[in-house]
Amino acid sequence: MENTASTLLQLLDIETLDVDLFRGTAPNTDVQRTFGGHVAAQSLVAAVRTVQEERSVHSLHAYFLRPGSPKHNIIYTVDRIRDGRSFSTRRVVATQQGKAIFHLSASFQVHEEGPEHAESMPDVPSPDELENLPDQLKRYGVDWQPPHPEWASMDMRYVKLPNEAAAERTGRLQAWIRSLDTFPDEPHLHACVLTYMSDVSLLGASITPHGLFPGGPDRVRLASLDHAMWFHRPFRADEWMLYDMQSPSASGARGFSRGQVFTQDGRMVASVVQEGLTRPKA
Repeated sequence: MENTASTLLQLLDIETLDVDLFRGTAPNTDVQRTFGGHVAAQSLVAAVRTVQEERSVHSLHAYFLRPGSPKHNIIYTVDRIRDGRSFSTRRVVATQQGKAIFHLSASFQVHEEGPEHAESMPDVPSPDELENLPDQLKRYGVDWQPPHPEWASMDMRYVKLPNEAAAERTGRLQAWIRSLDTFPDEPHLHACVLTYMSDVSLLGASITPHGLFPGGPDRVRLASLDHAMWFHRPFRADEWMLYDMQSPSASGARGFSRGQVFTQDGRMVASVVQEGLTRPKA
């Protein structure tokens, strides 16, 4: 996979228009809808720009309101809800052509010490034992090309491809992920990059129990409805992370998935929850 990580960095380098007002550029792509992780990551960047540097994001909660168009830039308006002694809260509304397409709330905290525990990382093959995604798909005769240009800035290696998980009806996807480029030592930037990557395959876990997978012959319309993340410990998005995704429930044409993110040395660094549309296509 070609190393074009600068496209992801460029995507996250949003423009400041005024106080608490920002503009994110749209990537050059032929797809009809803006990738959800794109809007979520740029929204978090906008929130970060308004918070004191020593306060780290510890959670975000977001709703996808309308499909974004890759033909138009996105305007981000930040509302400084609260700045307390330990926590800051921000609300971000993303709009295109005067209409809200996305809403995010994020909370930031100064570093504090307290009790710690975490679940253990699942026992899976290391990324060095797995092929990258294009090579994995070649085994099935698929010449994979990134649907979004910035996807080429990621290295993703499934433990089992979605079609393999669908054949086993496991309701679980696991993949090693990382940026292909080295980012500066800015924790906020790494959190924004992981926010982008966390939307890549999570919803797909909710259809594998039914023998379905994204892009499969029995196509299902997939669209993120909401997305939440919790950042537990420091990490680097340019180092390998295991994304362990499971779907405990699906109903009402909505799939519910949750994921845990671990560093290669086994530290649990983030949790992700998402519900999305899983509507069969006519």
